[in-house]
This record gives sequence, C-alpha cells and structure tokens, in this order.
Amino acid sequence: MSYLTPRAAYIHIPFCVHRCGYCNFAVVAGRDDLVEPYLEALGAELAWLERPREVETLYFGGGTPTFLAPRQIKRLCELVLKWHPLAAKYEWTVEANPGDLDQERIDVLADLGVNRLSIGVQSFRSEKLKLLERDHCRDDIQRAVELARNAGMRVSLDLIFAAPGETLEQWLADLEGAIALCPEHVSTYGLTFERGTTFWNRLQKQELAAAPEELEREMFLAAIDRLVAANFEHYEISNFARPEQRSRHNEIYWSGKGYFAAGPGAARYVDGVRETNHRSTSTYLKRVLQGESPVGERERLDDEQRARERLIFGLRRISGIERPSFFDGTGFEIDALAGKQIATFVELGLLSDSQGRISLTREGLLISDSLWPELL
Repeated sequence: MSYLTPRAAYIHIPFCVHRCGYCNFAVVAGRDDLVEPYLEALGAELAWLERPREVETLYFGGGTPTFLAPRQIKRLCELVLKWHPLAAKYEWTVEANPGDLDQERIDVLADLGVNRLSIGVQSFRSEKLKLLERDHCRDDIQRAVELARNAGMRVSLDLIFAAPGETLEQWLADLEGAIALCPEHVSTYGLTFERGTTFWNRLQKQELAAAPEELEREMFLAAIDRLVAANFEHYEISNFARPEQRSRHNEIYWSGKGYFAAGPGAARYVDGVRETNHRSTSTYLKRVLQGESPVGERERLDDEQRARERLIFGLRRISGIERPSFFDGTGFEIDALAGKQIATFVELGLLSDSQGRISLTREGLLISDSLWPELL
C-alpha cells in the first residue's frame, strides 16, 4: 500500500486558565511557567520532520491557543510555519476562547495569515455558562466574532447542548443566538460525562443529573432542523456549514487521509502509522527536551483496519459512502468487510442503502456511536 505525504497538520496547545468540569482533553490550567518550555519543546519536535512539510490545512487546537500572550502566539506561529509552510489557498484555523480574545491577539494571528477562527461559545446563556465553568459572557462572544470579522477571518462557533437542567426552549435560544451572528460554520455537541472529569465525579455523587435521553434526542434533531432551515448544510454528524464553508481540516480526518501533529496529546497519522504523544504536558516536555520521543501510543494499521476506519469515518459524513469510490480508495468491497452488519442496520432503519450509497438515516444519526464498534 502506498501512502501520500500528508497535506495537513495539527498543533496542540495545552494551556487553559481553568479546566472546565466536562473537559477530558490534554490540558494544563494555571501553568504560565510552562509556556516557554513548551515552545522550545514544540520547536524541537517539529525539527524532527527534518525538512519543511507544506500543508493545505493547519489547525491550532487545545486547550486554548489564545491563552498565550501575543508575543508567544507570534513565536508559536513562526516556528510552526517554518516547518509547515502554507500552500496556496490554505485553511488555517485557530481555536479561541471568547474571554481572552482581544485586538492585539487577533492582529498577531491575522498578520501571520490565520484565516479561520473556531470560537468556543458553548452557550449564550449566563446560567449555563456558569454551570459549564466557562469564563466568558454573551458580550464577549459578540466582541470575539466582530474582531474576527474585522480581521477578514471566517468564523466557526461551537455549542454544547443537553446541559443539566437545560430545556429545549433554552437550547433553541442558543441556536438562534449563534445564527444571528452569521457564522460560516457551527458545531454542536451533546454534553458527555467523561470518566476522570469533575463532572463525572459530580454525576456519581448525584450533584449533577444528565439530561433525559429523549430530551437530548429532541435537542439534536432541533439543531439539525433549525440550522438547515437557516441555510447551513448538515455535512457531518455534529457539523454544519454555509455553502462552500466546510472545515477542510476535519474533512481530512473523515476521508481517512494522513496528517502531521505535534504537541502534548497530539495524534498523527503518517505512512499508515497512527501515533499519539503523551497526554501529560510535563512528561511531553521532559521527553522532548531530553531528545526522547514523546510518543505514548503507536499502531500500524493493516489494509483492512484502514478500510474499516475509512468506512466509519465515511459514514459520519451525511453524504455517506459510495461503494465504487470506497473500493477504489481501499481495495476492499464494503460488503466483504461489513455486509451482514450493514444489512442489519438497514433493516433496523439506522442506515440507508440505495443506488450504491450507504448513509445514516435520521434515526441512525441519533445512535451513531453505538454502530461503530460493530463495523470495526
């Protein structure tokens, strides 16, 4: 099996002012002292690429990239661009927290070429933001969007639904708040209680209650209907975009293509090998600064594993998978891999299989995560 050189890169910036109760990402809070060592280590890890690798999409995630001071953001961008220069017609996304985004940070990002901002809105309602332990308010969101717009950046907004105690009407108000800001892209996620988070612990102690399953279903379907009615294309389970405004970077993941990555907890997929760096920022720093590999997990996928992953990623997309193109891309017939399971899901009304295309039905969208283990 031959592999194309990746044309995408992800950089993980692990710093946050505060770790929100629902967050299980690789982050550190209140550790400003680690920013400079992190930049040094990141530069060292990128240098292991040995030569610059041009990319068409670049994504800075976190954590909170905009937690860094403007001079640190500038240094971060410059060292990444040294090793990942941008191709023509690139997409460069940076995640941002409305609470710490200001004119100086926006100016630095814009001057260096960032053209897309992904803003962690989560909600426009103060009570819900407080519950989610966010440090911003509705006015901060408005200001952040205006700053991005004035800098010529496209805007994506992240929203969370099914927070404890939230009603359908309150969720619909959040959707209307997002639509009113005219973003190019919206991502919606149901709140999950991940083991190891403070929300998980509070759930076990009955200090928090998960939203009823039926209500969560109603909220998800309401998001689909309202955003589609507002001229957003529902193109992936959790993602909606204006025409021609999909996240090109995420589409790399969903199409099964390779991508570079650097930083604590960052996962890359290069030459059929998936590697994930150690999640601990301190461990990552120690290893890299001592000249050691920060990789915590490594797996070489065989051709069948790659094909099965591509099947699942493809089914996450609303357009689904075409049998001929799947065979052309993987060398495997879909029915040889998972024909029995697919037939069962079609019979249950969870998948549609028509004219050579397989895709999730509306009912399948609601329980998609439970389908993937069967297909793997």
